[in-house]
Amino acid sequence: MTEQQQLTEATEAVGVTESPDPTPSPDPTPVPDPAPATAPAPAPRDRRVLRALLRWTAAVVVFAAVGAGSAYGIAAMERTDVPGLATESDGRWAYPTLAKPPLPSGSPGPFAETNPAGTHHADLRALLLPAPEGATEDKALRGADGWLATKDYLAEYEQEEHREELGQKLVDHGLRHIAARGWTTPDGTRTRIYLLQFDTAAVVDQLVASEAVAFAPPVHQVRGAAEAEYDEGFPERAAVSEVQSIPYAEAEPYGPEQVRFAHIAAGDVHALVVQSRKGAAAAVPFQQTVTLQSQLLG
Repeated sequence: MTEQQQLTEATEAVGVTESPDPTPSPDPTPVPDPAPATAPAPAPRDRRVLRALLRWTAAVVVFAAVGAGSAYGIAAMERTDVPGLATESDGRWAYPTLAKPPLPSGSPGPFAETNPAGTHHADLRALLLPAPEGATEDKALRGADGWLATKDYLAEYEQEEHREELGQKLVDHGLRHIAARGWTTPDGTRTRIYLLQFDTAAVVDQLVASEAVAFAPPVHQVRGAAEAEYDEGFPERAAVSEVQSIPYAEAEPYGPEQVRFAHIAAGDVHALVVQSRKGAAAAVPFQQTVTLQSQLLG
Protein backbone atom coordinates (compact mmCIF):
# COMPACT_ATOMS: atom_id res chain seq x y z
CA MET A 1 0.00 0.00 0.00
CA THR A 2 1.41 3.39 -0.95
CA GLU A 3 1.90 6.21 1.55
CA GLN A 4 -0.84 8.23 -0.17
CA GLN A 5 -3.32 5.33 0.18
CA GLN A 6 -2.47 5.00 3.88
CA LEU A 7 -3.09 8.71 4.40
CA THR A 8 -6.41 8.48 2.58
CA GLU A 9 -7.60 5.54 4.69
CA ALA A 10 -6.54 7.27 7.94
CA THR A 11 -8.33 10.42 6.90
CA GLU A 12 -11.55 8.62 6.01
CA ALA A 13 -11.46 6.77 9.36
CA VAL A 14 -12.08 9.98 11.27
CA GLY A 15 -14.59 11.36 8.80
CA VAL A 16 -12.34 13.92 7.06
CA THR A 17 -12.47 14.05 3.30
CA GLU A 18 -9.58 15.61 1.42
CA SER A 19 -10.61 18.15 -1.16
CA PRO A 20 -9.40 17.42 -4.70
CA ASP A 21 -9.31 21.15 -5.39
CA PRO A 22 -6.65 23.03 -3.34
CA THR A 23 -8.31 26.35 -4.10
CA PRO A 24 -9.83 27.74 -0.86
CA SER A 25 -13.60 27.87 -0.72
CA PRO A 26 -15.20 31.16 0.33
CA ASP A 27 -17.74 29.34 2.49
CA PRO A 28 -16.97 27.80 5.91
CA THR A 29 -16.58 24.03 5.85
CA PRO A 30 -19.23 22.22 7.95
CA VAL A 31 -18.07 20.30 10.97
CA PRO A 32 -20.11 17.88 13.12
CA ASP A 33 -22.12 19.23 16.05
CA PRO A 34 -21.55 17.25 19.24
CA ALA A 35 -24.08 14.53 19.97
CA PRO A 36 -23.84 14.09 23.73
CA ALA A 37 -25.10 11.15 25.70
CA THR A 38 -28.66 11.04 26.96
CA ALA A 39 -28.72 7.73 28.84
CA PRO A 40 -29.89 7.89 32.49
CA ALA A 41 -27.35 7.36 35.25
CA PRO A 42 -26.78 3.61 35.64
CA ALA A 43 -25.96 1.41 38.55
CA PRO A 44 -22.17 1.00 39.09
CA ARG A 45 -22.17 -2.34 37.23
CA ASP A 46 -23.52 -0.59 34.14
CA ARG A 47 -20.90 2.18 34.10
CA ARG A 48 -18.84 0.47 31.41
CA VAL A 49 -21.92 0.17 29.22
CA LEU A 50 -22.66 3.88 29.64
CA ARG A 51 -19.10 4.86 28.81
CA ALA A 52 -19.24 2.77 25.67
CA LEU A 53 -22.50 4.48 24.70
CA LEU A 54 -20.99 7.89 25.34
CA ARG A 55 -18.07 7.11 23.09
CA TRP A 56 -20.47 6.12 20.28
CA THR A 57 -22.79 9.09 20.64
CA ALA A 58 -20.21 11.85 21.21
CA ALA A 59 -19.17 13.94 18.25
CA VAL A 60 -15.82 13.64 16.54
CA VAL A 61 -14.62 17.24 16.57
CA VAL A 62 -12.88 18.22 13.36
CA PHE A 63 -11.99 21.60 11.89
CA ALA A 64 -11.16 22.17 8.24
CA ALA A 65 -9.20 25.22 7.18
CA VAL A 66 -10.83 27.62 4.77
CA GLY A 67 -8.35 29.88 2.98
CA ALA A 68 -5.63 32.12 4.34
CA GLY A 69 -8.06 33.94 6.61
CA SER A 70 -8.05 30.96 9.03
CA ALA A 71 -11.85 30.78 9.06
CA TYR A 72 -13.56 27.58 10.11
CA GLY A 73 -17.10 26.27 9.86
CA ILE A 74 -19.19 24.37 12.37
CA ALA A 75 -22.54 22.82 11.48
CA ALA A 76 -25.02 20.25 12.75
CA MET A 77 -24.47 16.54 12.18
CA GLU A 78 -27.23 14.48 10.63
CA ARG A 79 -28.71 12.41 13.42
CA THR A 80 -28.65 9.25 11.31
CA ASP A 81 -24.85 9.62 11.14
CA VAL A 82 -24.55 8.64 14.80
CA PRO A 83 -25.70 5.27 16.20
CA GLY A 84 -28.73 5.58 18.46
CA LEU A 85 -29.69 9.09 17.37
CA ALA A 86 -32.03 8.41 14.45
CA THR A 87 -34.90 9.75 16.55
CA GLU A 88 -37.12 12.76 16.08
CA SER A 89 -35.41 14.74 18.84
CA ASP A 90 -32.49 14.11 21.17
CA GLY A 91 -32.60 17.48 22.92
CA ARG A 92 -29.94 19.30 20.94
CA TRP A 93 -30.50 22.95 20.14
CA ALA A 94 -30.47 24.31 16.59
CA TYR A 95 -27.52 26.68 16.41
CA PRO A 96 -26.79 28.76 13.33
CA THR A 97 -23.85 27.71 11.18
CA LEU A 98 -20.79 29.02 12.97
CA ALA A 99 -17.52 30.36 11.64
CA LYS A 100 -14.41 31.58 13.40
CA PRO A 101 -13.67 35.23 12.68
CA PRO A 102 -10.72 35.79 10.32
CA LEU A 103 -7.37 36.55 11.91
CA PRO A 104 -5.58 39.85 11.28
CA SER A 105 -3.15 39.52 8.39
CA GLY A 106 0.02 37.73 9.45
CA SER A 107 -1.31 36.75 12.89
CA PRO A 108 -1.04 33.09 13.96
CA GLY A 109 -3.80 31.06 15.58
CA PRO A 110 -3.77 30.59 19.36
CA PHE A 111 -2.12 27.17 19.16
CA ALA A 112 0.36 27.80 16.37
CA GLU A 113 4.02 27.02 17.10
CA THR A 114 4.82 30.64 16.35
CA ASN A 115 2.43 31.79 19.09
CA PRO A 116 3.88 30.47 22.38
CA ALA A 117 1.75 32.91 24.42
CA GLY A 118 -1.44 31.30 23.07
CA THR A 119 -2.83 34.70 22.11
CA HIS A 120 -6.23 34.93 20.43
CA HIS A 121 -5.62 37.71 17.90
CA ALA A 122 -9.25 37.70 16.73
CA ASP A 123 -11.73 40.00 18.45
CA LEU A 124 -12.79 38.18 21.63
CA ARG A 125 -16.38 39.35 21.20
CA ALA A 126 -16.54 37.59 17.83
CA LEU A 127 -15.53 34.31 19.48
CA LEU A 128 -18.66 34.14 21.64
CA LEU A 129 -21.11 31.36 20.75
CA PRO A 130 -24.32 32.86 19.32
CA ALA A 131 -27.71 32.02 20.76
CA PRO A 132 -29.58 29.03 19.28
CA GLU A 133 -32.76 29.41 17.25
CA GLY A 134 -35.79 30.53 19.25
CA ALA A 135 -33.79 31.84 22.21
CA THR A 136 -34.27 35.25 23.81
CA GLU A 137 -31.03 37.17 24.32
CA ASP A 138 -30.04 38.48 27.75
CA LYS A 139 -29.15 42.03 26.74
CA ALA A 140 -27.75 42.84 30.18
CA LEU A 141 -24.69 40.72 29.37
CA ARG A 142 -23.77 42.81 26.36
CA GLY A 143 -22.00 45.33 28.56
CA ALA A 144 -20.60 48.57 27.17
CA ASP A 145 -19.41 48.18 23.57
CA GLY A 146 -19.57 44.44 24.07
CA TRP A 147 -17.28 44.40 27.13
CA LEU A 148 -18.69 43.28 30.46
CA ALA A 149 -17.69 44.90 33.75
CA THR A 150 -15.80 42.62 36.13
CA LYS A 151 -18.40 43.14 38.87
CA ASP A 152 -21.11 41.77 36.57
CA TYR A 153 -19.07 38.62 35.98
CA LEU A 154 -18.41 38.20 39.70
CA ALA A 155 -22.17 38.41 40.34
CA GLU A 156 -22.33 34.88 38.89
CA TYR A 157 -20.83 33.64 42.16
CA GLU A 158 -23.01 33.13 45.22
CA GLN A 159 -20.95 34.10 48.26
CA GLU A 160 -19.62 37.61 48.81
CA GLU A 161 -16.32 36.33 50.16
CA HIS A 162 -15.89 34.26 47.01
CA ARG A 163 -16.58 37.29 44.83
CA GLU A 164 -14.00 39.34 46.70
CA GLU A 165 -11.40 36.58 46.60
CA LEU A 166 -11.95 35.85 42.92
CA GLY A 167 -12.01 39.54 42.03
CA GLN A 168 -8.57 40.03 43.58
CA LYS A 169 -7.32 36.91 41.81
CA LEU A 170 -8.41 38.34 38.45
CA VAL A 171 -6.52 41.56 39.18
CA ASP A 172 -3.41 39.65 40.25
CA HIS A 173 -3.48 37.58 37.06
CA GLY A 174 -3.79 40.65 34.84
CA LEU A 175 -7.33 40.35 33.46
CA ARG A 176 -7.58 42.36 30.24
CA HIS A 177 -11.31 42.29 29.51
CA ILE A 178 -14.47 40.16 29.53
CA ALA A 179 -16.90 39.41 26.71
CA ALA A 180 -20.20 37.75 27.57
CA ARG A 181 -23.44 36.52 26.03
CA GLY A 182 -26.57 34.99 27.51
CA TRP A 183 -29.99 33.74 26.44
CA THR A 184 -33.08 31.85 27.56
CA THR A 185 -34.61 29.07 25.47
CA PRO A 186 -38.37 28.37 25.30
CA ASP A 187 -38.03 25.50 27.80
CA GLY A 188 -36.74 27.96 30.42
CA THR A 189 -33.05 27.04 30.28
CA ARG A 190 -30.85 30.07 30.98
CA THR A 191 -27.35 30.13 29.47
CA ARG A 192 -24.51 32.50 30.31
CA ILE A 193 -21.10 32.44 28.63
CA TYR A 194 -18.16 34.53 29.81
CA LEU A 195 -14.82 34.85 27.99
CA LEU A 196 -12.02 36.32 30.10
CA GLN A 197 -8.79 37.24 28.29
CA PHE A 198 -5.37 37.44 29.92
CA ASP A 199 -1.83 38.09 28.67
CA THR A 200 -0.69 34.49 28.15
CA ALA A 201 -1.86 30.89 28.14
CA ALA A 202 0.42 30.18 31.10
CA VAL A 203 -1.54 32.67 33.20
CA VAL A 204 -4.85 31.07 32.20
CA ASP A 205 -3.59 27.57 32.95
CA GLN A 206 -2.52 28.69 36.40
CA LEU A 207 -5.81 30.47 37.07
CA VAL A 208 -8.02 27.59 35.92
CA ALA A 209 -5.93 25.07 37.86
CA SER A 210 -6.58 27.12 41.00
CA GLU A 211 -10.34 27.14 40.32
CA ALA A 212 -11.21 23.72 38.94
CA VAL A 213 -9.61 20.28 38.80
CA ALA A 214 -11.11 17.21 37.17
CA PHE A 215 -12.83 14.79 39.58
CA ALA A 216 -12.76 17.39 42.39
CA PRO A 217 -15.37 19.95 43.45
CA PRO A 218 -14.88 23.55 42.25
CA VAL A 219 -13.15 26.04 44.53
CA HIS A 220 -15.90 28.64 44.04
CA GLN A 221 -19.54 27.63 43.55
CA VAL A 222 -21.58 29.59 41.03
CA ARG A 223 -24.87 31.17 42.04
CA GLY A 224 -27.66 28.66 42.62
CA ALA A 225 -25.38 25.61 42.74
CA ALA A 226 -25.48 24.60 46.40
CA GLU A 227 -23.07 21.74 45.81
CA ALA A 228 -21.66 20.83 42.40
CA GLU A 229 -19.75 17.71 41.44
CA TYR A 230 -17.45 16.92 38.54
CA ASP A 231 -19.61 15.77 35.63
CA GLU A 232 -18.27 12.31 34.79
CA GLY A 233 -21.04 11.84 32.23
CA PHE A 234 -19.59 14.46 29.90
CA PRO A 235 -18.60 12.65 26.65
CA GLU A 236 -14.84 12.19 26.43
CA ARG A 237 -14.86 12.34 22.64
CA ALA A 238 -16.52 15.75 22.70
CA ALA A 239 -13.17 17.16 23.86
CA VAL A 240 -11.55 19.72 21.56
CA SER A 241 -7.84 19.45 20.80
CA GLU A 242 -5.65 21.86 22.82
CA VAL A 243 -8.68 23.05 24.81
CA GLN A 244 -9.29 21.96 28.40
CA SER A 245 -12.84 21.83 29.73
CA ILE A 246 -13.85 20.90 33.29
CA PRO A 247 -17.63 20.36 33.56
CA TYR A 248 -19.72 20.32 36.73
CA ALA A 249 -23.33 19.52 37.58
CA GLU A 250 -25.23 20.39 40.74
CA ALA A 251 -25.77 17.23 42.73
CA GLU A 252 -29.16 16.05 44.00
CA PRO A 253 -31.03 17.04 45.99
CA TYR A 254 -31.00 20.52 44.44
CA GLY A 255 -33.46 23.34 44.99
CA PRO A 256 -36.07 24.71 42.59
CA GLU A 257 -33.56 24.65 39.72
CA GLN A 258 -30.44 22.74 38.74
CA VAL A 259 -27.21 24.38 37.62
CA ARG A 260 -24.53 23.04 35.28
CA PHE A 261 -21.31 24.89 34.52
CA ALA A 262 -17.89 24.37 32.96
CA HIS A 263 -14.51 26.06 33.14
CA ILE A 264 -12.65 26.17 29.82
CA ALA A 265 -8.97 27.00 29.26
CA ALA A 266 -8.02 27.84 25.67
CA GLY A 267 -4.79 29.71 25.14
CA ASP A 268 -5.01 33.15 26.75
CA VAL A 269 -8.79 32.80 27.33
CA HIS A 270 -10.58 31.41 30.38
CA ALA A 271 -14.25 30.73 29.66
CA LEU A 272 -17.11 30.00 32.03
CA VAL A 273 -20.30 28.43 30.65
CA VAL A 274 -23.32 28.28 32.99
CA GLN A 275 -26.76 26.75 32.37
CA SER A 276 -29.66 26.57 34.80
CA ARG A 277 -33.27 25.47 34.59
CA LYS A 278 -36.19 24.94 36.94
CA GLY A 279 -36.57 21.29 37.84
CA ALA A 280 -33.46 19.96 36.09
CA ALA A 281 -30.99 21.28 33.53
CA ALA A 282 -30.73 18.84 30.61
CA ALA A 283 -27.29 17.35 29.94
CA VAL A 284 -27.48 17.36 26.13
CA PRO A 285 -27.72 21.12 25.43
CA PHE A 286 -25.10 21.78 28.11
CA GLN A 287 -22.64 19.37 26.51
CA GLN A 288 -23.43 20.78 23.09
CA THR A 289 -22.93 24.39 24.21
CA VAL A 290 -19.62 23.71 25.98
CA THR A 291 -18.27 21.80 22.98
CA LEU A 292 -19.26 24.42 20.40
CA GLN A 293 -17.78 27.24 22.50
CA SER A 294 -14.59 25.21 22.89
CA GLN A 295 -14.43 24.75 19.11
CA LEU A 296 -14.67 28.49 18.54
CA LEU A 297 -11.78 29.05 20.95
CA GLY A 298 -9.69 26.15 19.64
